[in-house]
Amino acid sequence: METKNRSMLFNGLVVGIEQMDVLIGTQGWYTYQVVRHPGGAGVLALHDDGCVTLIRQLRPAVDGFLLEIPAGRLTPGEDPQLCASRELMEETGLVAQTIVSLGVVHPSPGVFDEVVHLYLATGLSQGEAAPEAYEEISCQKIPFEQALAMAADGSITDGKTIVALLRAQRHLA
Repeated sequence: METKNRSMLFNGLVVGIEQMDVLIGTQGWYTYQVVRHPGGAGVLALHDDGCVTLIRQLRPAVDGFLLEIPAGRLTPGEDPQLCASRELMEETGLVAQTIVSLGVVHPSPGVFDEVVHLYLATGLSQGEAAPEAYEEISCQKIPFEQALAMAADGSITDGKTIVALLRAQRHLA
């Protein structure tokens, strides 16, 4: 991709906004603004009884609560699997014996460069949750098939959670 006139318009607490001109084939140069995000990791916690633990979290951007997998932002240079394990413990108190990759997802590639690394956690044991002071979170244990149905019928609207549930299906076959 050929670019020119790159500049950072905004650097915030979590994201930045970069503006650039991009050469689009033979059509010419077009101006784009891209939201730069450090990426994150999310983890679907699957219990031995076939249930998953999801979190109900306040999301000011959508003016309400969403049902989601535990997830968080990567710190610079952080291993995504370690981030997923940390977020699982902080948000649910769960510790996993095994965490396997479910791949990555690009939540909104038309605007964001964010990449979310997804994992499936099994061999769970319960510890003490320690959410961040700015997080309003509660845990919900739901049968996997019910959570999958909720993703399909639109009851669960968080993209990373829907993708994690769908990709986890192949591990349960």
